[in-house]
Amino acid sequence: MAEHESVWSDLQGVSFTQGYLDAGGVRTRYLHAGDLAQPALILLHGSGGHAEAYVRNLEAHAEHFSTWSIDMLGHGYTDKPGHPLEISHYVDHLLAFLDAIGVQRAHLSGESLGGWVVSRAAVDHPDKVDRLVLNTAGGSQADPEVMKRIITLSVAAAEDPNWETVQARIKWLMADKSKDYDDLVASRQRVYRQPGFVSAMRDIMALQDPEIRARNLLGPNDYGSITAPTLVLWTSDDPTADVTEGRRIASMIPGARFEVMPGCGHWPQYEDAKTFDRLHIDFLLGR
Repeated sequence: MAEHESVWSDLQGVSFTQGYLDAGGVRTRYLHAGDLAQPALILLHGSGGHAEAYVRNLEAHAEHFSTWSIDMLGHGYTDKPGHPLEISHYVDHLLAFLDAIGVQRAHLSGESLGGWVVSRAAVDHPDKVDRLVLNTAGGSQADPEVMKRIITLSVAAAEDPNWETVQARIKWLMADKSKDYDDLVASRQRVYRQPGFVSAMRDIMALQDPEIRARNLLGPNDYGSITAPTLVLWTSDDPTADVTEGRRIASMIPGARFEVMPGCGHWPQYEDAKTFDRLHIDFLLGR
């Protein structure tokens, strides 16, 4: 019999804290695990997501890093600025968060939109980045069909956050469509039911607008300027881009390592946490 999957059971027994910090005037929600004296690691989720994307990874990473998973600007329970969000806004918020936790540099790891943000941060602020992980990262291309699908699922879930619409948004992320992901659906449903979240979702979806997206994309010169040691992590069943795109991104970043996780979609850190943790930690430790 399959075990019931639960955000709480993933965190049960894990020494972690949940709270809020003022990051440049933005009330920012975080999950934290690990000794503050250890090197800092910041984990960033994807579009429309929240810090729970990394609940299965906090314990393993806390052995080596001061590990922070945050609700990005306009997402989750972090403040909503009330305007369309572009990559520079997320990068500014990330840098303000580093200031808020009192670190000059950190390992940065991002999934999807989070990968896009940490890529831009590594290009524009190389002094802030120790090691970089791009996990099924966005920012390298504009696929109209994928962009349309993200908008349709995300706006539907925000406008009417019933079980079916939110579950459809979660299942789209995953390779295994046979699971119901009930606890993730319930967690996200609470996020999407916050007053004003429909407007917040439309601001988040700004990057799916072709014109806005075009001016935020990273090109070969951007990727080629990244100096931080980089891992590009892709999956066999990513719904946003196939392995070829991941390999192309890696080829543009000097010395980048490229890994593919089989049997996973857009959330490999959740779908196969054991493999993700091994690959991720080995890379971050320089092994």
